Parts: sequence; C-alpha cells; structure tokens
Amino acid sequence: MREEIQAHNSILELIGNTPLIRLSNITAKMKGNYFAKVEAFNPGHSTKDRIALYIIEQAEKKGILKPGDTIIETTSGNTGFSIAMVSIIKGYNCILAVSSKSSNDKISMLKTMGAKVYVCPAHVSADDPRSYYQVAKRLHEETKGSVYINQYFNELNIDAHYETTGPEIWNQTNGKITHLVACSGTGGTISGTARFLKEQNPDIKVIGIDAFGSVLQKYHQTGEFDANEIYPYRIEGLGKNLIPTATDFNCIDEFIKVTDESSAHTARELAGKEGLFVGYTSGAAMQGLKQLDEVNTFSSESNIVVIFPDHGSRYMSKIYNDEWMSQQGFFDAKTEDLVAIEYIK
Repeated sequence: MREEIQAHNSILELIGNTPLIRLSNITAKMKGNYFAKVEAFNPGHSTKDRIALYIIEQAEKKGILKPGDTIIETTSGNTGFSIAMVSIIKGYNCILAVSSKSSNDKISMLKTMGAKVYVCPAHVSADDPRSYYQVAKRLHEETKGSVYINQYFNELNIDAHYETTGPEIWNQTNGKITHLVACSGTGGTISGTARFLKEQNPDIKVIGIDAFGSVLQKYHQTGEFDANEIYPYRIEGLGKNLIPTATDFNCIDEFIKVTDESSAHTARELAGKEGLFVGYTSGAAMQGLKQLDEVNTFSSESNIVVIFPDHGSRYMSKIYNDEWMSQQGFFDAKTEDLVAIEYIK
C-alpha cells in the first residue's frame, strides 16, 4: 500500500510549538539555567503569528469576518506581517497602519505580502489624528466590510498566548520553570503566558522588559499614567506611550527597563555567541536578563525562560547595519563587535 504524502495543508499549520533552546555561552558567568523560547521558528518569523491566526479564526467563528472582507490593524511590523500572511491564505484584504519607527525591512515585507501600508509618525501622542492608532480607526470607519483587530485593546491577544505559548513552555520545562522574562508592548504575549503559568504554579516570577521612554513600568508601580515618562526611543515592539488593556499587570511581578544601545549590542552578541540571529526586542529581553543577574535576581537553581519574539532579518537596516549603529552613536573606539570586511579585487 502506498504511503500518504507527508505535507501540511498550508503555512498556517506551522504556527506554534516553537523550540526551547538552552542559552549556554552568553550566560556562562550568570547564575541559573537559561532557556530561550525562540518565536522566529514560526512561519512568519515572530510570535505575532499566534495572535493573528487566533483572533482571525475567532472572528470567523462569530461570523464577524466573511470572505472578501478587509482586516485593518495597527502594528510596528510583526503583527502586520502575520495578519497579511493569514489574510493571503484565508482570502482577506489587509490594510496596515505602521509606525515610522518600523524598519524599512519590515515595511518592505508588508508590501511584499500584499498589504496596503500607511506609514504614520512614531513620535506623536496616541490621540493625535496622525498616530497609527487613530489612522487605523479612521480607515476602519471608512472601509466597508472591515474588521479592526486592535491588538492593544483586544482580550483575544491575551487568550492566544494563554491557549498556546503558556502550555508549550509549561510542558517543555516539565513544570520546572521558576521565572518568565518577556518584553511588553501590547502585553498580550507576557500576559497570556503568565496567566497560564501562574495558574499551574503561583510561585513563578514574571518579569516584564520595558524601554526608557515608555510608561509601562511606572504604571505597574503606581497605577498612574505619567506622560512625563514618554520620550522617543528606537526599540520596536517594546514599551508604550499608552496603557494597553491587553496587558494584565496583575500577572506581572515587576518590570525592568533597558536602553536602545545596550539592547542592540546584546542582540548582536546573541548572534555571535549563541548563533541565534534574533530581533531588536530579543536583544532587549536578553539585556534584561543580564541586568537582573547583576542584582542577584536568580539562584543557581533557577530555571529562567526568556521569550525571543522575532528574527534578525527584520533589522538588517538597523541593528545589524554598522552604518546605522554608528549614526545612532552606538559604536565607539572600544566597540569589539565591528567585523572588518575585506574586498578582494
């Protein structure tokens, strides 16, 4: 009898079940056991594949989305790519309002995936009509048969990770995880994962990574939104100038802030020491681990899982570009991660 052909029906079947990889070299002098949940193994190369598929399929089940409809979203790039990818397979149109802080690589990828892209200024207030939040709302109002995903204020963003990322990490660690460290932007990844893990073991500590220039850490500490915390920063998909309801602050034990420069260098260090070519936000997450180790957060018995959200290919014009790094003032005479390129004529 002839064997069945072993093939997936579409790229969407590859979403989730990403690997957990031990970090050994970059953590050699740090206390604890470190494991990276590498979300770049999703077919869209980021953790946002999970929420794109989950939210769209929930909308289909409720009859909100119909063939030929248009999906609209606000994105720093990764969610937009994932939504565009899912839209292709399921037959929807896709319109995206993107922050100008997003790398040119991300914007080019969105166009390649058939999305109509509106690039909006990054450093304006959330209620400014030019902000990507307001532009997406306007496009939704103007576009007949459209659905606005609204990941920052969509509870399904949390549910997607409660249903997938949390159980995966629990099973992959055989329940031995002691700390979860993840970046917080919309908050869906850290909140949904943390909510599931804390239901299994309330003693698991959850630490969020925030950016200088973002309001999240102070809001978590005080319950107050402080606009004085806001100023421009370079890391994409991390931190916020508003408070997303897709962040469950009750599931997060503490936040720590990282700088643009240290996060960029740490991303490059991950590539050089672990062979992991990951994104800017992953560098931020790893930098957070370093800072937490410096203040003795972990013991030798700790099992720390850090989520690396996306792939380095989306930052070739930024943190992996020496010229961009120099322009930001991130290189100096002491920098050791500049590798000379010699052209043979």
